[in-house]
Amino acid sequence: MRSRPRASWRGDACIALWALLALVLWEASGWDLVLTRWIATPAGFPWRDSLWASRIVHQGGRALAWTMMGLLVWDLVRPFAAGPSQAQRARGIVIVLAGLSLVPLFKRFSATSCPWDLLEFGGRATYVPHWLMGLSDGGPGRCFPSGHAVAAFAYFGVYFLWRQHRPAVARAALVSVLVVGCAFGWAQWVRGAHFVSHTLWSAWLCWVIAAVGSRALLTAPASTRAERVRPEALVR
Repeated sequence: MRSRPRASWRGDACIALWALLALVLWEASGWDLVLTRWIATPAGFPWRDSLWASRIVHQGGRALAWTMMGLLVWDLVRPFAAGPSQAQRARGIVIVLAGLSLVPLFKRFSATSCPWDLLEFGGRATYVPHWLMGLSDGGPGRCFPSGHAVAAFAYFGVYFLWRQHRPAVARAALVSVLVVGCAFGWAQWVRGAHFVSHTLWSAWLCWVIAAVGSRALLTAPASTRAERVRPEALVR
């Protein structure tokens, strides 16, 4: 029992490192522009204002994110099921809010412009790899990483909150976050709002924030965890 949190932390770090390696390989591949050229024209992006991508997934995604936050707050006040303590649930919300806040804050200082701002797709900016920080592409910038995808990926914190208490619930939350985050990323990609890598980096940053946050805020002594899961404690 005592080794489980430490093993989980090592696993979280391994996932982050392997994902970082995959991201570096993606950046080196140049597939951002290749994939974007498949869906764009010199006049822009046909799906930019489409019903599915713009209204349902993009605008609806914001409503879904706020609904999920409301459910987390409700669960803090009136827990849906036995599991994390009230203090841990509160800290879980803090972890989610950290992802929702820190990644968009990074985006505000980014010099990278969106695909729809590029000259090749009807805008005025030239393509500059976003890892060349501080180098202006001549456009408005503030487009890296994907802020909309964060509305889903920030909820990685729910997975970390529940995995030591109800692994099945945690896994379901993780799969849901990944599916919804990919859907948000797809919508922004076909609209020309982001490159694919913008979504991938958002996912990676949110995972790291949630993993570090859980290590700092959710790790409890083994004796405390044991007390919470004793059958007699649940009966009371």
